[in-house]
Amino acid sequence: MTAITEIRLRNFRSYNEACLSGLASSFVVLTGENGAGKTNILEAISLLSPGKGLRSADLPDFQNREMRVPWGVSAQINTSFGSITVGTSKDPVKNKRLVHIQGEPAKSQSLLLEYFSCLWLTPQMDRLFIDASSARRRFLDRMVFSFDGGHAGRITRFENALAQRSKLLKEGRANPVWLTSLETQMAESGVAVAAARIDFVDRLQQVCNHRPSKDFPVSDLGLNGFLEQEMHKKSALETEEAYKILLLKMRDEDAVTGGAAAGIHRTDFTVSYREKNMPAYDCSTGEQKALLIGIVLAHADLVNAERGSPPILLLDEVAAHLDQGRRGALYDLLSHIGGQVWMTGTEDEVFSGIGQAASFCAIESGHFVTKKQH
Repeated sequence: MTAITEIRLRNFRSYNEACLSGLASSFVVLTGENGAGKTNILEAISLLSPGKGLRSADLPDFQNREMRVPWGVSAQINTSFGSITVGTSKDPVKNKRLVHIQGEPAKSQSLLLEYFSCLWLTPQMDRLFIDASSARRRFLDRMVFSFDGGHAGRITRFENALAQRSKLLKEGRANPVWLTSLETQMAESGVAVAAARIDFVDRLQQVCNHRPSKDFPVSDLGLNGFLEQEMHKKSALETEEAYKILLLKMRDEDAVTGGAAAGIHRTDFTVSYREKNMPAYDCSTGEQKALLIGIVLAHADLVNAERGSPPILLLDEVAAHLDQGRRGALYDLLSHIGGQVWMTGTEDEVFSGIGQAASFCAIESGHFVTKKQH
């Protein structure tokens, strides 16, 4: 099982120096007043996986403004490979993130996936079902990326080709041969992204179907996008050709509106409350929260089933918004998954139902971290 046994922060957000060690492999609970720095610790952990972390922040945002030495995060992690040291920091010269595994520089952030997987749920995600479709796409693609390290690169290739095509169309003097080349790149990378999304949603749906819970209801998941819909009727090559034909037809319109009227950048990840046959955006706030938690737990189950080890879960202020019954159900489900779970809250009482050995840490106003014995 993967678990962080020690984590150190240097000049990261509100922290100059901080260290948490001797951590339980089950629950790690961080309590303190709002603004004390609890979420900053979760964000630091999220940077031990590929990407921009749970806030999708830019590198300069992590820096403690009072300190000149660049920020850094390091952790000792128990994995199936044994205990390893993982670290990440800002390059002191270039504006890029460095990653070290066992003291050696990693060529790519995606190498972190071989050792470490973490999922998170934050208060900002509570609006997922009523926000724009772009938020749901990011949520979905982050889940896909946890299994497919090349997924982000394929999205980037599509977006780069889309941006170049948009620029040429806007200028109005584009070489048709060059436009066709860009549209071919969009079709090839777009179909690959759509295929990965379809495969992942199908697998996640199967897990959702087999984990019914009255507290966290079953979701029906879907994809609403041109490429994804075409791939349910045609082969990958046929879908590529259909998309290239569409892009050719839409050049004049896209020149006016910008971007492209169809593509993976327009796809929506749809969620419905199965028992009520109701789209998530029409559900109550409490139902939306329960659906979201259910999806994250199903994702954790899928990671556990396919990798043989559950991911580390980062749950920011999740329990505070649940009634006592749902909190107890959540703790039971998390215990059943069996991985390390980091949770934050302002009151100790919220976590009284955990019912097993856990690390409880108080984050104080001076940003000093102290261990509490439970």
